[in-house]
Amino acid sequence: MKVTIERSNCTSCGSCWETCPAFFEENPDDSFSQVIEKFRSEGNIAEGSAPDDLNSCVTEAADLCPVQIIKFEEA
Repeated sequence: MKVTIERSNCTSCGSCWETCPAFFEENPDDSFSQVIEKFRSEGNIAEGSAPDDLNSCVTEAADLCPVQIIKFEEA
């Protein structure tokens, strides 16, 4: 699954990294959400590829995001 975070609209609520810490984390510099390094696309902190075993937690994190900035599509 391809995942994109619209970081400029992130409110740093923490719901994504609390719901799916295997894929999302808080950026230490700006406190916004980012994809953990292991799953980033070409080093981009706002884009990544989730393995099949994380699809459900990524989907749940996207659904719980209060500002709906996490987008995903099947690869």
